[in-house]
Amino acid sequence: RGCSEPIFTCPQSYSVSPMACEEVCAGAAELGEAKKKGCYVANVSDGESAPCVMVEGVCIPEEKLKDFLGARRVGITKPSQEEDSKVKLARALLAEAMGTGMMVVFGCGSVCSSLSGAYQGIWQVAIVWGFGVALAIYATAEASGAHLNPAITLAFQLVRPQAHGMTPIKSLLYVLAQFVGAIFGAVINLAVFSNTIEAFERAEGIVRGEPKSIKSALAFGEYFPNPGLSKEWGSGPYTQDDVSVTKALIVEAWGTCILAFVIFSITNQHNKVMEAGGGRPGVPFMIGATVAVLLALYAPITQAGWNPARDFGPRLVAYAAGWGEVAIPGPKNGFWIYIVGPFLGAPAGAAFAELLLWKRFPKKAA
Repeated sequence: RGCSEPIFTCPQSYSVSPMACEEVCAGAAELGEAKKKGCYVANVSDGESAPCVMVEGVCIPEEKLKDFLGARRVGITKPSQEEDSKVKLARALLAEAMGTGMMVVFGCGSVCSSLSGAYQGIWQVAIVWGFGVALAIYATAEASGAHLNPAITLAFQLVRPQAHGMTPIKSLLYVLAQFVGAIFGAVINLAVFSNTIEAFERAEGIVRGEPKSIKSALAFGEYFPNPGLSKEWGSGPYTQDDVSVTKALIVEAWGTCILAFVIFSITNQHNKVMEAGGGRPGVPFMIGATVAVLLALYAPITQAGWNPARDFGPRLVAYAAGWGEVAIPGPKNGFWIYIVGPFLGAPAGAAFAELLLWKRFPKKAA
């Protein structure tokens, strides 16, 4: 015990290893900021000259600590301070708005960009959508759970409300934030790609608001069948009668059902396949991959919405920007299927994963 050289102590409010205490306090002293970090210099001497570290009033030789800790340095962490619930909710709502806006900027933005002729085929758009979804989740998941989709929020409310402390009011606020974010993202796309859209409309002889303008409106809202693959507006085999309102509704419900099933499966506590390093860092990427696969499969039929906010938010912007009834209510008055379909499909997929596939059924006593 004891030493002749100055040693440093840290306040007991820190949860700190001795090695980290010495490192941080010494660095603070060098910068003349010892007081700011709550450190002070103490001189202790009992005749020995070995460097040491003060731990709760006891001077311990540094070499002994190195032997004990294996020369590992452990970082300092302050005791967690509970945030006000209103601040947490505000951050979560901001995350939902920003994350949904990011998806629209990346995903719908890729469709806007495709009007320039830079893309060849649906898969190129689908892969951008997938990465966009993954990035949005990575950026916001810790703050809100990254629902980013009113249908997924409904699924969490009904099937796993404890996951993010969901209540009916909180779910409603999440949905409102998602729609606001989607609208904001669509406004950004309209501003950024305005010249691209105008050039496309000029080259195609499109007057915005007339039926043919569905070919540019598809960069904001979805249509069935995909206009780019229809005989009327594109180069594909479909006619408008090939995909009915009912068929489109079923496809939207089915696609969202698959998406929700994957989300609730790979985040279920009993499914360990995605766990790594104490967390599940691969989950956002796999959700994005699911979106990309679903787009590649079903975008020729309905453009693959799966998300009421992602469709209706940009559709409102298109309506205000001159597309009018082409945007809302759209051909066949069918805009509503992109809202109702996902709301039907997401809870079904979530329930199948949570309440059937991964639910534990305890063995009955004999």
